[in-house]
Amino acid sequence: MRLRCYGAEVPTAESEPSEPAAPTEAAGDAERPVDQLVSRDAELVTASGRLGYTATTGRLVLREEVHEDGVFRGHRAKAELFVTSYVATGVRPDSRPVTFAFNGGPGSSSAWLHLGLLGPRRILAGDAGSPEPPPWRLTDNAESLLAHSDLVFIDPVSTGFSRVVEGSKPAEYHGFRRDLDSIGELIRLWTTRNDRWGSPKFLIGESYGTIRAAALARELHDRFGMDVNGIMLVSSVLDLATVDFFEGNELPYSLFLPTYASLAHYHGVASRDRAGHEVRAAAEELADRDYLWALGRGARLGPAERASLTERLAALTGLAPRYLERVDLRVEDQRFFAELLRDRGLVIGRLDGRFVGPEADQAAERPSHDPSYDALTGPYAAGINDYLRRELGYRQDLPYELLTARVHPWSYAEFEGRSVSVASSLATALRVLPHLRVYVASGYYDAATPYHAAAYVLAHLAVPPERRAQIEVHPYEAGHMMYVHEPSRLAQSEHLAAFVTSQVP
Repeated sequence: MRLRCYGAEVPTAESEPSEPAAPTEAAGDAERPVDQLVSRDAELVTASGRLGYTATTGRLVLREEVHEDGVFRGHRAKAELFVTSYVATGVRPDSRPVTFAFNGGPGSSSAWLHLGLLGPRRILAGDAGSPEPPPWRLTDNAESLLAHSDLVFIDPVSTGFSRVVEGSKPAEYHGFRRDLDSIGELIRLWTTRNDRWGSPKFLIGESYGTIRAAALARELHDRFGMDVNGIMLVSSVLDLATVDFFEGNELPYSLFLPTYASLAHYHGVASRDRAGHEVRAAAEELADRDYLWALGRGARLGPAERASLTERLAALTGLAPRYLERVDLRVEDQRFFAELLRDRGLVIGRLDGRFVGPEADQAAERPSHDPSYDALTGPYAAGINDYLRRELGYRQDLPYELLTARVHPWSYAEFEGRSVSVASSLATALRVLPHLRVYVASGYYDAATPYHAAAYVLAHLAVPPERRAQIEVHPYEAGHMMYVHEPSRLAQSEHLAAFVTSQVP
């Protein structure tokens, strides 16, 4: 294996350099910090044959124009963003699409999409009920989107190896607006340096990354005149009012109900004589009509109406009627995770309710942990640290922040006094970009970004019918990271490939 840094050969991974190699060109103090990038050539066997590619990983310095008292003072380094890109070799760059990928959190690195679904290598972590033991292995991903599009994985500030430069404040980037600015600038910079303005472009985000992707589609157009061909939203949450339980907001109770019913059916505590799709259909109908109406009635709901609703909710969720009465027919997500399998001494996962784990406090109102997150953290942390250092040759002593709380509190100053929502941004992008298409993926067992909440937001987008036809929705029999479920991973990979290739002229 041969590694390159700015065109110069550097030691291979076997020699274990302590830090990334320095650029070959000398840089004065005024130019520091400098980019630190390492490249390697590799090959992937896909369904369509062998694909050669160049993997480049490291930190790119973001600089901002500085104006003081109306005078331009040059460009000042503000942050170093960690990026891993995969570019096919032997083809004209402008003939290949390029997809920019990131996860969410806020506070998440891109390792999940990178090693779980899209990249040329993936981690074998196992699934609910059948986890793989450490040490975990990486394997070639024959279904990688790289077969159809070049890939650029981006870690926002304070995630992965991304950091602000010395003397800057990390909190400056821990918020909706500055996060959008930095990721947008990174995309512009990478596109410019790699001569990819003529390539079809796609964005893919997961969880909070769907908020980022939806807003970026409009931001890139307005700020740089850069139009994307498509947006891929994985575990979509475009309006936080649909998933935040707070006083006076009745919406999440109804939008979570189909997910509760799906999980109760999956764990065999309700609707055991019905198929999953029948259970979901019944829950969706109740959620959209009688349940939401009843919640809106409040104390005006009559005794007979209340008793009927309690019985129907109990039948779908597996929760006892007496419990439903105690919570006033309003089941918050955390309470559901603790209550569903309480008689078994288990709690269920938030990111993926198929995962279960023991709870020490059997009387706890809320779980002390998320079994799904606990099951997946180890494999993905080990996988990304091993892969970046040993296979790609990037050496860095900083901890790789897989999912960090250091970004909190996250600033939503732009939304003061109103719900955090980018639905209008997505709708605007669909209206002003006539060729824009949108892919939306949801997991039936995802209790972090419920599938019915995503459907609710999409149904309320202010777009004409012909634009609405440019949105495709794909549900999967899995959770938030639906790709940990092997049948879902294979199906989703096929759907993404079709989505990207169908948008390329």
